[in-house]
Amino acid sequence: MNEEKALAVFENYKIRRIYDEKTETWLFSVVDIIAALIQQPDYQTARKYWNKLKERLKKEGSQSVTNCHQLKMEAADGKKYLTDAAGPEDLLRIIQSVPSPRAEPIKLWLAKAGYERIQDMSDPARSLDRARDYWQQSGRSEKWIQQRMMGQETRNKLTDYWKDHEIKGEDEYAILTNIIHKEWSGVSVKKHKQIKELETQNLRDHMSEAELIFTALAELSTRQIAESVEATGMDENAQAGRKGGRIAKKARLELERKTGRGVVTGENFLPPAKTKKKLGNNAEET
Repeated sequence: MNEEKALAVFENYKIRRIYDEKTETWLFSVVDIIAALIQQPDYQTARKYWNKLKERLKKEGSQSVTNCHQLKMEAADGKKYLTDAAGPEDLLRIIQSVPSPRAEPIKLWLAKAGYERIQDMSDPARSLDRARDYWQQSGRSEKWIQQRMMGQETRNKLTDYWKDHEIKGEDEYAILTNIIHKEWSGVSVKKHKQIKELETQNLRDHMSEAELIFTALAELSTRQIAESVEATGMDENAQAGRKGGRIAKKARLELERKTGRGVVTGENFLPPAKTKKKLGNNAEET
């Protein structure tokens, strides 16, 4: 199964999902949907509810339970475990078995999630338009939005190169990304998110203009270095990543000397009530 993994949000509930390109279908974590339906933030309680419901549906001969897939999804502890996942059609049948005032809203949400993915496949510009609308509604400046989109284009060109040169799967992409990031910024991706007080949020969506620019410079340099030596596989692309990251690091250090301010910052775009803004000390992580 060639899968694209993502995290969606229904109201305040995080819904894990995997996109199966073969069937062109989103597969959602059933227990996450159940948690949203019964408005239960405790995972174990939602899991027990689903297990009991699943037993009842099996006895009733429900095909929806039979159609559930056991897929590995990341849990709160960062590890991946097998969990029941189902497509929108089967989930709609399961939802009908749960007495909940959230049934209709989540049905509409599921339909919209699937429809938007189909739109994106036929016209990728739609996803960019939605992203721009979201950033505008979140108060981002046009200058920031432009930089964010240019940075994403640079990122896509790099991952396209990796894909064509024996870099496989999200794990290897993440390793290389972290190498580049730590080289230019002095901190890992995980540490950078901690500095910004982020949890599941996309780090790049909370970067300052300077952080976006230096990230793009590091990734652009990495790709051009990799192309110049035809880097293939993890080792060679990791070397290119370190070299590309160092180019951006030198520029960062020079800017910091001139301005007296650190580029890596704790500033974010979280709602004010949920965050205490602070500046990172930009110390090298060991």
